[in-house]
Amino acid sequence: MTAYERSRIILRFADLLEKHIDEIAALETWDNGKPYEQAAKIKLPIIVRIFHYYAGWADKLHGLTVPADGPYHVQTLHEPIGVAGQIIPWNFPLAMFAWKVGPALACGNTVVLKSAEQTPLTALYAAKLFHEAGLPPGVLNIVSGYGPTAGAALASHMDVDKLAFTGSTDTGNIVLELVARSNLKPVTLELGGKSPFIVCEDADIGTAVELAHFALFFNQGQCCCAGSRTYIQERVYNEFIEKAKARAMKRIVGDPFKKGVEQGPQVRSLSFPHLPRPSILKNISEAQKELDWHEIDSEQFEKVLSYVRSGIESNATLECGGGQLGSKGFFIQPSFFSNVQDDMLIAKDEIFGPVQSILKFKDIDEVIKRANTTRYGLAAGVFTSNLDTANTLTRALKAGTVWVNCFDVFDAAIPFGGYKMSGIGREKGIYSLHNYLQVKAVVTPLKEPAWL
Repeated sequence: MTAYERSRIILRFADLLEKHIDEIAALETWDNGKPYEQAAKIKLPIIVRIFHYYAGWADKLHGLTVPADGPYHVQTLHEPIGVAGQIIPWNFPLAMFAWKVGPALACGNTVVLKSAEQTPLTALYAAKLFHEAGLPPGVLNIVSGYGPTAGAALASHMDVDKLAFTGSTDTGNIVLELVARSNLKPVTLELGGKSPFIVCEDADIGTAVELAHFALFFNQGQCCCAGSRTYIQERVYNEFIEKAKARAMKRIVGDPFKKGVEQGPQVRSLSFPHLPRPSILKNISEAQKELDWHEIDSEQFEKVLSYVRSGIESNATLECGGGQLGSKGFFIQPSFFSNVQDDMLIAKDEIFGPVQSILKFKDIDEVIKRANTTRYGLAAGVFTSNLDTANTLTRALKAGTVWVNCFDVFDAAIPFGGYKMSGIGREKGIYSLHNYLQVKAVVTPLKEPAWL
């Protein structure tokens, strides 16, 4: 297929995705528990934009003519890598689908994608729309299965030419081992994080409080790049604590289909029996319907609460929250700790839940050292009105993304990935295309011209 034809198919798919935003957002909420308004108004438009972006790249991928010493014509070819195996997580099911499938198809590869066992629905629906857009059979293949079986088989399969994985760092280590034991296929990994969110004394505290709240609590705290270590300079520490606690206590938690709700359940929750099922669910198997909104896995809920207990036992100050909200479903109160120390588990481990930890620092040199003392390096936030301070921190922090006076700004063109144990490689932007291409050098001798 020509690159132009690939581009047209991806564009048609993006248009279909936009046309069906309401249904797909409903599936994301049903699957994942994220508020419907966030899925429909924030995440889905970004995902549509990602596919438009990669459709534009499809017919602009080319090699170079390279000058070389001697009578040789040298050119490079950029060729599809082949069969791309992709494993995506449950926290942002369709966004991770887009980050991986978009560049893989733009480069001319075929895809075998394993969705998370907790959230299989949107990948299946998106694949259906891709075929409506004209994608040939067999190009995009969705496997709904478990990590130890389907995921492991994909990672170790000898006919898979490249593997992309998003998930925890511990699972990423397992994926690398499986690849190393098979055919040494190239791997990109987007893994965990424990991102510092640094508020300097000269920052606008009101804005910093709101963005720190968003950076941690968005998507129920289930973000790999969540600003989960909030460092506050000592002169404004008490003011920040007071305002941030008040904001956390006002957070609206509940039925994710209800207007104005900011936080749904962890992963997916017990039924809301008064709600009609979204019409799109008519096409879902009877077995899936029988779940009737019951959580299929309470592991994440219990894990988050265990970290809250750990924070209390470590003598951090629980300012608010700290337990289950209500008696049904896996809803967790927005939880807020002050007086957190670097050696506490809540300051070291990726909690992946609505638990905000506040730490105090004196000066820039100190916070740089403390912020970098972690096995992770996915993202960071810097809040200051001083340009020199901003420049110093952005260069000193070991993180793949540093947001200055903002947080969680994502765009199709902005690369995303981590330092250290937060991953290998980058996704989105031009950098992700490199993951799905082989570079071939072609060298041809030139005959000496007759007139010489």
